[in-house]
Amino acid sequence: MADIAELMKKAMLTGIGLALKTKDEVEEYLNDMEKRLNLGEKDGRQFIDEFQKRYDEAQEKLEARVEKAVRDIMKKADVVTMDELKALKKEIRELKKAIGKDDAPAE
Repeated sequence: MADIAELMKKAMLTGIGLALKTKDEVEEYLNDMEKRLNLGEKDGRQFIDEFQKRYDEAQEKLEARVEKAVRDIMKKADVVTMDELKALKKEIRELKKAIGKDDAPAE
């Protein structure tokens, strides 16, 4: 099951990497367009800044969608998250303590 989590992580990072590559290519294109259209520095900067703002918004939405998709897939595959595992370990320690078996190693 750990292989599924690792595969999902790699898929998410690959998607983000592709999005970043696209950003670099688009920025290069925008800089070229700025030169071709003879935009002044101020207009060109506004154009690039607006693109950057929209790109960042799209990037955040993409990351949120990818994270949700990974969580959904992991849930369907019955993969335990680290938070769930930590909560379970904490509960076990508390139960052991309650019944007088507090010889469990602390984490």
